[in-house]
Amino acid sequence: MAIDSGAARRRRAEGKWRMFLALGRWCARRPKRVVAAWLLLLLALGGAVLGYGRVTSEAVRIPGSDSQAALDTAAGTFPGPASGSQPLVLHTAPDGPVLTDEAARAAVEHSARAIAAVPHVVAVTSPYEHAGGPAVSRDGHTAYLTLGLDVTGRDITPALTGEITDAAAPARAAGIEVTPGGDLGAAVDRPDTGHSELIGLAAAAVVLFLGFRKAAAAGLPLVIGIAGLAVSLAATGLAGHLMDMPSSGTTIAAMIGLGVGIDYTLFSLTRFRELRGRGLDGPEAAAFATATAGKAAAFAGCAVIAALAGLALGGLPLLHALALAPAVAVLVAVAATLTLLPALLSLLTRFLGATAPAAGADPAAGASAAPAAAGPAARAGRPVRGWERVAERVAARPWRHLLAGLALLLLLAAPATGLAFGQLDAGDKPAGSAGRTAYERLSAAFGPGVNGPLQVTDTLPTAPAGPQDPRVAKVSTALARTPGVASVSPAQTAPGARTVRWQVTPATAPGDPATARLVRTLRADVLPGATADGAGTAHVGGAPAAVADLNDRLADRLPAVIGVVVTVAALLLLAAFRSPLLALKAAVLNLLSVAAAYGVLTAVFQWGWGARAIGLEGPVPVPGYVPLLMFAVLFGLSMDYEVFLLTAVRERYLHGRNARRAVVLGLASTGRIITSAALIMVSVFLAYLLSDDPVVKMFGTGLAAAVALDVTVVRGLLVPATMALLGDRGWWLPGWLDRVLPELDIEGTAHTLPRPAGAGADPDTGADRPDGPAVPHSAAGTLPAR
Repeated sequence: MAIDSGAARRRRAEGKWRMFLALGRWCARRPKRVVAAWLLLLLALGGAVLGYGRVTSEAVRIPGSDSQAALDTAAGTFPGPASGSQPLVLHTAPDGPVLTDEAARAAVEHSARAIAAVPHVVAVTSPYEHAGGPAVSRDGHTAYLTLGLDVTGRDITPALTGEITDAAAPARAAGIEVTPGGDLGAAVDRPDTGHSELIGLAAAAVVLFLGFRKAAAAGLPLVIGIAGLAVSLAATGLAGHLMDMPSSGTTIAAMIGLGVGIDYTLFSLTRFRELRGRGLDGPEAAAFATATAGKAAAFAGCAVIAALAGLALGGLPLLHALALAPAVAVLVAVAATLTLLPALLSLLTRFLGATAPAAGADPAAGASAAPAAAGPAARAGRPVRGWERVAERVAARPWRHLLAGLALLLLLAAPATGLAFGQLDAGDKPAGSAGRTAYERLSAAFGPGVNGPLQVTDTLPTAPAGPQDPRVAKVSTALARTPGVASVSPAQTAPGARTVRWQVTPATAPGDPATARLVRTLRADVLPGATADGAGTAHVGGAPAAVADLNDRLADRLPAVIGVVVTVAALLLLAAFRSPLLALKAAVLNLLSVAAAYGVLTAVFQWGWGARAIGLEGPVPVPGYVPLLMFAVLFGLSMDYEVFLLTAVRERYLHGRNARRAVVLGLASTGRIITSAALIMVSVFLAYLLSDDPVVKMFGTGLAAAVALDVTVVRGLLVPATMALLGDRGWWLPGWLDRVLPELDIEGTAHTLPRPAGAGADPDTGADRPDGPAVPHSAAGTLPAR
């Protein structure tokens, strides 16, 4: 028997809508249980964090890379401590004692013995017995102890670093400054972004209070945002025990989670107040807000997560961790919007107020109650203002505004053509930090390359006789003669083993592009000619080589990741709004806004324009993973505003408006709330510029610029201009595609709410609300009039 596929799709869509309605209703009718469940979750995660701690790691692994092969080869022959070598820098002032004096030497040796007794320290090498020669500078004022620990970098805590530096008290008593470097320094330098979150919350509170004029309504999104932030930070911190989670990953999770948590709550709360203004009681209004705005938030959140999932194509553990952290934060924000929010809406109904509909305005009759081509004449006596005025001007002269918007985005995107992936090192940390101080003292005393030595390994056909073996000596000579090499340690061999290892100190800093070029030269030219048979058994590792491999891998995978993210986003919009042209338009405009954000990123950080204004001393390199992660996050976030705007436009169009008038009404009804949401998001992102971490500053600057451009240039100019130009063609859908696409019905607008008789008026009059941000009307126009 033939089945009407369209009817079947509509039944499935209605089933999904009713699922969200049932969830919202269940939570709204059992608010104390839901709140208690969230409190228990917070307590459980808090207890786990107190018991196990939140762990981060800056380790970089690139499976299948040459640097990873060097690391694995050396580990099999030359096993060492889990932490690798960690420096503890010793320094005296120019007029102080030299470290080779008998008293200073005794104090250093005493400190070394005390440090060796610290838990987790398994090896301490004195600067006077360092392999390859004394680790003491020529002037005698700088030296370093080399430590080995039985824990990896992610388990080195500030407390452990403190115990080690405390054990060096004899050296400090002798007038020697002691500074931890490497992972020891990174542990005490981990940024605390608590002040950024507080400033972002304060800015959001101001925007919300100005919009709602009620303390409870302004505070509710903050409560949801803070609850989601606490859960997501605890979850990502605990995940650090299972994988290498960079410290910037948890900060990005906080940044994204706080922004989307507040925004999703804002959309749902505004819909709740509208429903209350039309006569629904608190629990029922909370349920229907969950089934409409909450469902749209769930769709938008899934779009963000889907975009982040595209980073899995990078094939790198670092990308997996950096994608997981914000994805968890967005997932928690969606869960809070769908469960905790309706419970709190029900509990706080009498404190949240309601949005009073304009006189005679009720979407129940929908657009059918007015002429399809309604224009200014239909609104005689009502002033046109705000976003409605902007929309009418854009729709009246679409080409002018389209070309102006495109010109602005292309101008901002121009610097992105010079964007190059680089490497940050400890020299880019804030002045006065432990890592920066250790870096600078080692660089001044031993040359910049000592902060990022390379590890070269070669596996010979047979075990060498020792460093004097001709095969080994040939490689040692070739390495020492390579331009850009400052020094080469004696070859390290092991009895009966075929693997040989050299430590190569570059003449340039780890973050200097010349160091990456040296790595490529060693791999492509020097080692193939110097090894016994040139069979490719030699590898170059070390931190600079690992980052060079990371950037190369990211550059190779970038086109595939961009293609997948763009395709997924376009398919989601196609399924949501059933228009190939609008999906294509959204993909192109989102690409332009991301390119403009890349241009801002390049100009500020790579070129140094305005770098001092955001707390940097000058230009800094942009790590390869920053643009890639930014792309996925921005493409996902842009879906939020696209969904809410196109939902309102499509709603008007389906109710009989012509395409141009539907654009005007859609932008007029959503402009205020989208602007409020974007202002909150931008405030949250900009607050993170106070962080000392350059990577966090990059994400804060890039995300804030992209969101600001998206809500002004893209949503305010380009989207309405292109839709006005497309007209009815913008909603064209081939018959075969109509039969294939699912019926998503993002805000549940095809379904009805109970409505009293006598409702009906032109929704044009409801574009601007006097009491709080405006939201798009329910498209079916079935909300009960008051």
